[in-house]
Amino acid sequence: MSDAPYFHDASGTVRFWVGVEGGNHVSASIGREALRYHFRTAEGVDSLETFGRHVPEIEAAVRRRLAQGAMEPVMLREHDMRVAEG
Repeated sequence: MSDAPYFHDASGTVRFWVGVEGGNHVSASIGREALRYHFRTAEGVDSLETFGRHVPEIEAAVRRRLAQGAMEPVMLREHDMRVAEG
């Protein structure tokens, strides 16, 4: 998928696509608050910039949600970003 991630003002989310098995892509989003709280950025920091610095971790969270049965579009929340310790 060649579409770049973008910030959707109306919903306050970064919208993006994640590659999955078979060469397919799944649409997903993460809110500015989830990005700010999880990555501990200051209020007003650009959400796309924060997203860009943490793409592998965010994509891994989308794949975990899919493995748990989530359907497209995957909407990540702050607690989805936490990796279970064990």
